[in-house]
Amino acid sequence: MNNYPTLDKQVRHRLRHWPQHPPGMGPRLRERDAWLRARPCAEASLNWTGPYLKLPGSDRLRTLPDGLWLNFGGTPREPFVDIFAVEACGSLPNLLDKRSRFAPTIHSMLAVCPVPWLLAPFMEGDRTPRWQATGVLRHEPSQPLVLPVRDIRVMYALKDRHYDGFLQHHLPHAHEYYVPMGILTAEDGDQHPGLKAMLAHATAASQFLLNR
Repeated sequence: MNNYPTLDKQVRHRLRHWPQHPPGMGPRLRERDAWLRARPCAEASLNWTGPYLKLPGSDRLRTLPDGLWLNFGGTPREPFVDIFAVEACGSLPNLLDKRSRFAPTIHSMLAVCPVPWLLAPFMEGDRTPRWQATGVLRHEPSQPLVLPVRDIRVMYALKDRHYDGFLQHHLPHAHEYYVPMGILTAEDGDQHPGLKAMLAHATAASQFLLNR
């Protein structure tokens, strides 16, 4: 990976090859599956104008996760989005900062999908524009799509020494998942069986007893 001298660039390069659907994560309970990978964008030109997270009324304090998947739901009248974010943390202060952005006390987070991202094809080899793939837009958009975030799941990747220390001394919040950094930098990290098994539980369906 010598062509990617910084950890951030290395992680984003790998995540760009992850699928539209988060690894191992199935559809939400009783809902259609409308996952789209929002960050990093397949189109390098959209990485700075792609979807982001923010708080209502804020135009500057944006959150741009290293990886971001959006699961669109609801109806055109009342749409919402569930999110799965991936954050690579090169230091413990970096982890604390990123954890604070997804703290359980933040209930009014918004996901903003800019027009260029919505108009672009939703995946390589398929010219269907993303706005059609969301299932919550009836017409081609002329302004950004701003949606309330209903559910948040975040996966943090830590360097080995930080990961071992966190595993020994801390407990994650209910919406958090932790992996060693090597999972994100591996060429086929999204196929890791342990990762897929862990994220299979990062769904609303896993919190219900379905076989009565």
